[in-house]
Amino acid sequence: MNRCRRKEAGFTLLEMLIALVVFSIVMLVLRQGFDAATRVFEKQRTSLSAQGDLGAVDRFLRQLIATADPGAGQEGPLFVGRAHGLVLRGPTPHALDDSPEARADMRLSVDEAHRLVLIWTPHRHVIEPTPPPRTQILLEGLKGLDCSYYSDGHWNTTWYGNKLPQLVRLRLHFAEGDPRHWPDIVAAPLLDPMP
Repeated sequence: MNRCRRKEAGFTLLEMLIALVVFSIVMLVLRQGFDAATRVFEKQRTSLSAQGDLGAVDRFLRQLIATADPGAGQEGPLFVGRAHGLVLRGPTPHALDDSPEARADMRLSVDEAHRLVLIWTPHRHVIEPTPPPRTQILLEGLKGLDCSYYSDGHWNTTWYGNKLPQLVRLRLHFAEGDPRHWPDIVAAPLLDPMP
C-alpha cells in the first residue's frame, strides 16, 4: 500500500526536466516560425509599397502624356521626344499645382542620382519674368528611362514636329538587384488641339 501512494505523490525530477526540455524546444520552434513569418510579412509589405509607388507613377505619367498640348503650330513644337526623356507643355498636374487652368512646360528624365524627375515651369502667355524651374522626384533607384514614339505605323526613338505622336512608350529600367519591375507605360496623347 505504501508503494501505491508513492507513485501518486507527484512528478519525479527527471520527468520535470524532460517536460522543461520539451517545452523549451516547442518555444524555440514557435519563435523561429514567428521570426520567419515576420520577415516574409516585411518583405511583402516592402514589395507592395514599391508596387503601389509604381502604380501612382504610372497613372501620373499616363495623365501627363494624355493631356499634352498639341499646339496650333504657331508656337513651334510643344512636344519634343528624345530616346531617354521628353519635353512637353500641358496642364499642370494637380499633384504639382492645384491652380485652375494652370499650364506648364515640363521635362521628364532620369538624373545623375538615378531618380525619375519632372522639372517644370509654369507657362506664361504674357511677357514677365519666368519663375525658377521646380523639380518633382517621381521615383528613385532607376538605371534609366527609354522613350519611343509611334506614328505612321512604326516606333521612333525621337520625336520633333508640330503635332503629337499617336502613342508614347516609356520603359523604366531599375538598378541591378532591384526587385521592382513594371511593364512598359504606353499612353495616347490627345491628337486634336484643345479648344
